[in-house]
Amino acid sequence: MTKEKSPARQGPRYIFYFLMLAILGWFIFMQFFGADERTVSGNSPSLLYPGTFTWEKSDGTTEEITVPGSYDVPAGETMVITSTLPADFDASSIAIRSSLQDINIYIDGTLREQYSTSKTRLIGKNSASRFIFCSTSHEDAGKELRIELTTYTSNYSGVVNQIFCGDKADIWQLIFNHYGQATYIAFFTLFAGLTTILFSLTLGFVYHTSFDMEYLGWCMIMGATWMLGESKIRQLLIPNSSALASLCFVMILLGPIPLLLYADNVQNGLHRRLYHIVIGISLLDFTVCSILAIANIADYIETLPLGQIILIGTFLMVFIHLCLYIRHRKKASDHLLLLAHLLVLLCVAAECVSVYFVTSLSGLFIGIGMLILLFVNIVRTLRSIQHIENARQQLELEHKQKQTENLSLQMMQTLSTTIEAKDEYTRGHSYRVAEYAALIAAELGWSSEEIQQLKHAAYLHDIGKIGIPDLILNKPSRLTDDEYNLIKKHTVVGAEILKDITFVPHIVEVARNHHERYDGNGYPDGLSGVEIPIHARITAMADSYDAMNSRRIYRNALPPEMIREEISKNRGKQFDPEITDVFLKLLDEKRVVLHNIRTQEITAPPEADHTINKFISEVVSTIKNQEDSKNYDFLTGLPMRSLGERLIAEFMQEHNGCLIFLDMDNLKKSMTFMDTWPVTAP
Repeated sequence: MTKEKSPARQGPRYIFYFLMLAILGWFIFMQFFGADERTVSGNSPSLLYPGTFTWEKSDGTTEEITVPGSYDVPAGETMVITSTLPADFDASSIAIRSSLQDINIYIDGTLREQYSTSKTRLIGKNSASRFIFCSTSHEDAGKELRIELTTYTSNYSGVVNQIFCGDKADIWQLIFNHYGQATYIAFFTLFAGLTTILFSLTLGFVYHTSFDMEYLGWCMIMGATWMLGESKIRQLLIPNSSALASLCFVMILLGPIPLLLYADNVQNGLHRRLYHIVIGISLLDFTVCSILAIANIADYIETLPLGQIILIGTFLMVFIHLCLYIRHRKKASDHLLLLAHLLVLLCVAAECVSVYFVTSLSGLFIGIGMLILLFVNIVRTLRSIQHIENARQQLELEHKQKQTENLSLQMMQTLSTTIEAKDEYTRGHSYRVAEYAALIAAELGWSSEEIQQLKHAAYLHDIGKIGIPDLILNKPSRLTDDEYNLIKKHTVVGAEILKDITFVPHIVEVARNHHERYDGNGYPDGLSGVEIPIHARITAMADSYDAMNSRRIYRNALPPEMIREEISKNRGKQFDPEITDVFLKLLDEKRVVLHNIRTQEITAPPEADHTINKFISEVVSTIKNQEDSKNYDFLTGLPMRSLGERLIAEFMQEHNGCLIFLDMDNLKKSMTFMDTWPVTAP
């Protein structure tokens, strides 16, 4: 459970972090400025070979050379160097690093150590680089040391690396001291790359999207593979170092692919076509270089410059595109990403240059660049997750708000339907008015969203009748002036009920103004012309048509010809002329058609769910039960006054005449009971 952070609770946390940072700072300071305790002892002899070397050239001449060094020797020609072991020589090993060279070491003319992978490697002309150890002893003092170096690539032909002598363990310790750091970084980068890919794939599965870190993870894995392939201690890491040596060159050739996929994802496919072309070029370069290596025509090291040019060109292109892309973006993480790419570009350039120098820290620059990029992308990914979560929460909030709005709308429509359910003659009126209004709006060219909003508003246009007594609403005879004035108040009551409903536009206007007339003689505000909101004018037309086209307690539905005549006669008086013309056109084209319109009984909008439908059913059933119980006298079982008046009006419409019996008891208290019995007129 998440708890709020308080200053008192955060105090120990701040102290702990301060102590940890101080300890880390002290540790780093000691590594850079403290004593180097990695040597065996302060008096340990130097592990560098103390003697001098003579280069025995192929033309028979000799030259004293400096080791390490690089000399002009044609590719494929064996370089022979010799030296005389010191008189006090007592080392147990002599070691030299091969740089893609076959090496033979002779002591006093006897072959002591030979290194060549010609019979074990699968591809390539040269043996993989590694350290070669030759066992010696004090008995070899004063004898001749002869070393033969052969390579078939001009990159390392004539290269003589540092020669060590001493205990084998001490030599390895010295090598670890100089080159172990790059290997540690390589393993960390490899682990970080695998973790990054798994983390990104997991996030993609959870959030159903792709993250930049997935392709960055592949960049890190390929960079780590390069670093391990260039590690001076790779022969200790795996059994077949030749395969790892070839693999490090393959990573350079294929390096542009994950980089371009990463950049494409960051820029949302802005330069996708161009990136796909560069990916195709990289794959073609890799294919050609591999064929040449397999055919022993040219090693990867010889064809590598083209791959490096493609890689550096890719970095430059991506960097320029990111500059253009981020220039118009204000996010701090985007600018940080740009800076990180600049640093990585510099690191890759340094790595490409250093690969040709034996004393370089191969792979270290790429590792540093990848770690910088990882840190920046972790920040970007966390920001992306935050944005996704905010969007998801906003979407859920909008969804819940929409559900609440729909539920509120359905409840109001239920209320409107409940009011109509009291009178079988007006049942379904609101639904029909909403449908007619939608037909008019569609003919006027309104959008689907505007039409739906109008339907919602029109459906609730008569909701104010909830404040009108049933005796007045259902009165079969002519209304008195007071009763009519009370009826007219339903527009004001409806507007008051709906005044706080904001999710349905114009709903208050329709409820209040649907009885306004175009000539200004309507109610409640006496508006005229365009002063009347367009939604109310449309609803007024639909409302009047349904009233004329439906049966009422005091009359039957009017004939279609009479309805059209009434609408046409009131053009510009009661109705908006434009809306009138549109509706008359719909009538003439017989497009004002709803299934079973005169008897349709609507208890809820079509989209109402099961709960709302059940609620409507229960409300209507309850109202009907209450009406049945209120409309009949409990003692006699005869109809009450309101029901009696309705029955009389119905019988008078259905028969030529009727005989009515009235119970006049308690007449002074206005309590009248009726019993109606239909009879056939003579």
